[in-house]
Amino acid sequence: MSALVIRPADRFDLPRLLDLYVHLDPDDARCPPEEAAAILDRLSRDEGSAVLVGAIGEKLVTTCTVVVIPNLTRGGRPYALIENVVTHADHRGAGFGRAVLSAAVGRAWEAGCYKVMLMTGSTKPSTLAFYEAAGFEPSKTGFQVRRIAVRAE
Repeated sequence: MSALVIRPADRFDLPRLLDLYVHLDPDDARCPPEEAAAILDRLSRDEGSAVLVGAIGEKLVTTCTVVVIPNLTRGGRPYALIENVVTHADHRGAGFGRAVLSAAVGRAWEAGCYKVMLMTGSTKPSTLAFYEAAGFEPSKTGFQVRRIAVRAE
């Protein structure tokens, strides 16, 4: 089997990437292809930001999005937010999710970020342990306002 290769997603990845997101939330509305391409293009223009994919050969097995956000505090150093972390159900437990998170954090550090944040709505001990094992610590209280209902776990 080929080794995992982590890289920014490109337009050619979009059909497989959108298929991979089914493993994040099977009931989520699928982004239309033209809109997905425009969103990916816009995101890739922001320095440090990317949808990272982990591929084994042509198969996408893991992904996350990292967004670098400009900031006027901390001496002007940006911060990063990681979202949409998912590994294909057939490939969980192999370290691929941790690898893509590590790559996202690396991009944030290269962009000069002073911190990297992520939030999870999961209360599953295994999910929380996964994020802690990947180097994240539960250190803040998160709040949100939503236009779309929280997905069921």
